[in-house]
Amino acid sequence: MCIKQLFTPLRIFLQNQKISHQVRRLHSDIKVILGAAHTHYQGWISTYYPAVDITRRHFLSRHYKEGVVRAFLAEHVWEHLTPEQADAASRNCYEALALGGYLRIAIPDGFHPDPAYIEWVRPGGSGPGSDDHEVLYNYKTLSTMLESAGFVVRLLEYFDEHGEFHYSEWSPEDGMIARSSRFDKRNIAKRNAYTSLIVDAVKPGR
Repeated sequence: MCIKQLFTPLRIFLQNQKISHQVRRLHSDIKVILGAAHTHYQGWISTYYPAVDITRRHFLSRHYKEGVVRAFLAEHVWEHLTPEQADAASRNCYEALALGGYLRIAIPDGFHPDPAYIEWVRPGGSGPGSDDHEVLYNYKTLSTMLESAGFVVRLLEYFDEHGEFHYSEWSPEDGMIARSSRFDKRNIAKRNAYTSLIVDAVKPGR
């Protein structure tokens, strides 16, 4: 077996060891980045696929007891899941969250009024990674999916069906979204050139 074949199992093992250590250290203040790649934020546990597969419950329960996670952060992850996987991932996160905990999701916005943007992010589009996109959500379809999993949805940034942009104040300390109206550098030259549909899906409770 070549080194390349050994790398993935070794990486998964090391990731799982790291997650277990961080969970023990954080104890009751567990905040998790899903699909983090090279993203790291202070106080957050960075995870990535395939070490953590959010579409399968046991991948989460391996590290997090039911009802203990305070927050999940997923920036441009859900669009890579099929509708069935997205529904399963939403329900799995719901189970892992504490009452009042939240799942912050940012994904490409299907109601963005710029045709060039839509071409860039649509499934099979011209943008990097779009060949792996499964769904182009808008605020209505995303909200419906999350509400069916039990969440209460708070819309933070989105375009409506009339091309009007809506924004509600949100703190990056509660989950940084780089591809947003405030933080994406592409918006310096042109307002809202690149935005995301951003929501907080909250598990009802205290």
